[in-house]
Amino acid sequence: MTFRIASTVPLPTRSVTMLNEHGIDLLPVEGVASLATLTGIAAVIVTITDPVDDSATTTLRAAGVRLIANVGVGYNNINVPAAAKAGITVTNTPDVLTDATADLTMALLLDATRRVTEGDRLIRSGTPWSWAFDFMWGSSLAGKRLGIVGYGRIGEAVACRARAFGMTVASSSRRPRTESDVEWMSLERLFAESDVISLHCPLTEDTRHLVDADRLRSMKRTAVLINTARGPIVDEAALVDALRQETIAAAGLDVYEHEPLLSPGLAELANVTLAPHLGSATQETREAMADLAVRNVVALRLGTDLLTPVAG
Repeated sequence: MTFRIASTVPLPTRSVTMLNEHGIDLLPVEGVASLATLTGIAAVIVTITDPVDDSATTTLRAAGVRLIANVGVGYNNINVPAAAKAGITVTNTPDVLTDATADLTMALLLDATRRVTEGDRLIRSGTPWSWAFDFMWGSSLAGKRLGIVGYGRIGEAVACRARAFGMTVASSSRRPRTESDVEWMSLERLFAESDVISLHCPLTEDTRHLVDADRLRSMKRTAVLINTARGPIVDEAALVDALRQETIAAAGLDVYEHEPLLSPGLAELANVTLAPHLGSATQETREAMADLAVRNVVALRLGTDLLTPVAG
């Protein structure tokens, strides 16, 4: 019997080879809705840009889907309880993108504090400039406090990198933590006292717009906000106002509230660095993510334990 799966995104060659070696036929599709006319699809590989709500879950179930292999560390794009109710298991790809995302976080942090991209735009525009003591000065990292919201694998990896630059690390946590090299404090104090806030928490109903106008006003005027987690954690319109009014000094964003669209005014601001969701965008990491998703599909094919099942 043919074992067919679908994927909403082209897979790397080595991942396709793995599927072929296990007798799995791959069908490229344009979005989950494309499966509405299909049957006999055992699994579907999706990315975090593919919404899988109640309606999509019904479509997948009708197509025969038993596994949704989400390519991403999170799975907020999928209604996991609805999938579980329909008898569909969801997997994701944690761990493999930890270092890549932590590296990108530091790149945004350095860019925002040292105004590298802003300087690049200045040079390319042909605007006359000359050296001066206060010309485009930024902020040093040594001795500054990094406040991490969400001290999981990625948050911990960012903390390790930040310490190499001489920063101290603070974080908030709902559960008691014992790491001696992290100062644990309330979220309110974290935002009020940190020089840089870096977001690494999942997107949930509790964290949606966690960074709103009030929280931005509570930050230091010299503070920097970095978001490589999920866009809707930040009220983007409030952030535009805060950056425009210099309520905070700068921001570095890799994710957006209405991705890939930007909130009005964000692109015109000089004190924000914008990246197109590059957190996992290294060849090594993206190939590892695809491989992990495919390995879960292979496990389904062989009837063995899935590697990264998500609780429904």
